[in-house]
Amino acid sequence: MPDVNEFLKIAVKETKNLNQGEVFLVRDLFKGYEWNRISRSERLLLGTLFLNYVNTSRGSIQATEKTSSGQQRYMVKMQIT
Repeated sequence: MPDVNEFLKIAVKETKNLNQGEVFLVRDLFKGYEWNRISRSERLLLGTLFLNYVNTSRGSIQATEKTSSGQQRYMVKMQIT
């Protein structure tokens, strides 16, 4: 099974498939069975690493509000042309 850094690479790569303005959770970037196979501790670490990636990169993803269960939501920024 891949380590957390590999999961981060997969998540970042999957963001390329999202549409502008789309809101998502990190878990949405994985198939259900793939997400469920990741241990809880690794999922928490992955969430932290993904948030850090979003906050330090100049990409098209921005962190928005958290869900009622404390999961961080993200949104693909609208591109101004």
